[in-house]
Amino acid sequence: MLTRKDFLKSGAALTAAATMAGGAPALAATKKKFTLAWTIYVGWMPWPWAAEKGIVKKWADKYGIEIDVVEVNDYSTSINQYTAGAFDALTITNMDTLAVPAVGGVDSTSIITGDYSNGNDAVILKNKTKFEDIKGQNVNIVQYSVSQYLLDRGLQMHGMTERDIKIVNTSDADMAAAFLTPDVTAVVTWNPIVEQIDADAGAHNVFNSSAIPGEILDLVIVNTKTLEANPDFAKALCGIWYETLGIMLADTPEAKAAQTEMGKLSGTDYAGFVSQLKTTHLFSDPAGAAEFTKGSQLIATMDHVRQFLFAWGMMGQGATSPDVVGIEFPGGHILGDAKNVTFRFNADYMAMAAAKTL
Repeated sequence: MLTRKDFLKSGAALTAAATMAGGAPALAATKKKFTLAWTIYVGWMPWPWAAEKGIVKKWADKYGIEIDVVEVNDYSTSINQYTAGAFDALTITNMDTLAVPAVGGVDSTSIITGDYSNGNDAVILKNKTKFEDIKGQNVNIVQYSVSQYLLDRGLQMHGMTERDIKIVNTSDADMAAAFLTPDVTAVVTWNPIVEQIDADAGAHNVFNSSAIPGEILDLVIVNTKTLEANPDFAKALCGIWYETLGIMLADTPEAKAAQTEMGKLSGTDYAGFVSQLKTTHLFSDPAGAAEFTKGSQLIATMDHVRQFLFAWGMMGQGATSPDVVGIEFPGGHILGDAKNVTFRFNADYMAMAAAKTL
């Protein structure tokens, strides 16, 4: 499996982009069958549940199309496969969209701002209770992931830099076990691993994503050429998403049943799923999601993200500044190169859901 940085440095992203773009028309062809890829994460479990319950088919039928909701076992693999053209749409974070498909030249549009991490990602110290105690420690982390972004923001907010610590690249699969060993005293990870580690008596959650609300975002992106040629695909996805959230977040027995089933699909139970929902800010109201997407905070967040990626050499080979890639926001504001926009935020379909015009 390629890591995000390995993927970019190997040139695979650029090759994938060239494969998709070579000889292609300005717009993708109109088509009737589409794929959405997802991986296990609390904020993305509505998708397989909606597929099982017929909600995906209901909205696809409304627009005379077919939508296949496909699970990919590994998150990094799902990103690489989408970038190579295997899927039309993908569940992904804002940072990873910029780091892989956008930097790789694959133009993508975010059509659903689904949620933000509100405690799901955390810095945990062993037998230390303040973030400042991290200074001088080895920190086990999945390097170049959102965990490192969280760590960088925490260091920045506490007057430190990564020169004050030493990163130890560690697989997320090994993180909980690593914390139990005597040599590991600091980790940065995400749920459900955070919950596992927090259960240890010596674990202290000293900084988490609730301190940077709205920065670690979970999106649904669509290949922009596919979107432009097939807007009904985006309308169907938004219809599916907000109908499903309306069911799962209601105060009803049906909602509890839905959350129980989503928990099982993600490898936990009802209590575990509810616990993870508490540290996830779901944009359940499409009007609120659209307004957030059109707001100035998102522009500031994406500036943080691109500066982070550039600092760690993740903006592509030969990049001399974070401006190498353009990011377009609703209203036309662009960060970076306006002639090379490969990441776009679109609030139109969420606004249609709010207005009930889907």
